[in-house]
Amino acid sequence: MKKIFILTGEASGDKLASTVISKLKNYNSEIEYLSVGGSNLINLGIKSIYDIKDITYIGFTSVFFNIFKIKNKINKTVEEIIKFSPDILFSVDSPDFTLRVAEKVKKIKPNIKTIHYVAPQVWIWREGRVKKFKKFVDHFLLLFNFEKKYFDKENITNTFVGHPLLEKNNSKVDISNISKGKKIISIFAGSRSSETDVLLPILIDFIKLMNEKFKEYIFVFHATDENKNLINEKLKNTNLNNIEIISDKNIKSQVLLNSIFAVSKSGTVSLEICNAKVPSIIIYKINFINYLIMKSLVKVNFVNIINIINNREIIPELLQNECNAKEIYKSVVYFLKNPDFAKKQVDVCMKTLDQIRSKSSSSDETAKILNKYLVS
Repeated sequence: MKKIFILTGEASGDKLASTVISKLKNYNSEIEYLSVGGSNLINLGIKSIYDIKDITYIGFTSVFFNIFKIKNKINKTVEEIIKFSPDILFSVDSPDFTLRVAEKVKKIKPNIKTIHYVAPQVWIWREGRVKKFKKFVDHFLLLFNFEKKYFDKENITNTFVGHPLLEKNNSKVDISNISKGKKIISIFAGSRSSETDVLLPILIDFIKLMNEKFKEYIFVFHATDENKNLINEKLKNTNLNNIEIISDKNIKSQVLLNSIFAVSKSGTVSLEICNAKVPSIIIYKINFINYLIMKSLVKVNFVNIINIINNREIIPELLQNECNAKEIYKSVVYFLKNPDFAKKQVDVCMKTLDQIRSKSSSSDETAKILNKYLVS
């Protein structure tokens, strides 16, 4: 029986990996799996060697203070992969963790094929990494077609598969018990506790400001199974009765499709929001030292991929000092009172998505490539 070890580093990677493996199981049911994964892979019956929360760190200072713990996890993960002896090491996103593991595995067992999904964003920073990747990654799977030139330049095998968050979810779920007859504003506070700890107090204050002026909205937090309890705990003592927290992915998709607006932390989820034709704003706030370090390293002027591709602010970005309840409130109210402005944003976003959408399905394309390596 062929074997695949699935290596993820956070909840978003776990979600992407599970979508691919669901498709791969249709092509090849005779595969043994083991992973570093979260609830989505576990729901597919794939065991994780430890809790994904053990390695979900964000920010330079956070990594610095956890450096020995991370090194131990990398070494432990390498040890377990070698013991499992897979045909393929399928790593997904989180390059600072997953690719360090892949590099060590390749040195010990060069016959293991290393396939990485979600190429590191070398177009944003540290382009020089590409030369290093050539030594231990057999195949990169790219979410954006403009990334190809960076890997072609070094003759690294790569395939543009498109972004899985742009795939349609055809499931229909009744969400009337969630919406309660009110207009939905979707809230994405992040999958990491380090994100939600910072953003939740700001978002709670924003909702309070909204409730002072409006009564027709319900605010739905899109959580992961991993952080649902954390968000629940933070919201428990707020006395706000127009908040819901959801983690089921089918329900989340339906809620988003029926939302009139979204407030989202910076990240790939913004593509899902754009694909649902929902106007939005982006918020983000990190430690000031981390922000200065990041600012000095990045080569782009925006944090959101839609804005980066267009080289202008299509989706407002409220970062650092601007990421506060009053600014969020002002931005959201402006969109709600100016539907033409909101529609214009959605139209530009849809045109941009057409440029980065694969002709078929990203997860299906990826599953085919994995299967090809197994049968060749």
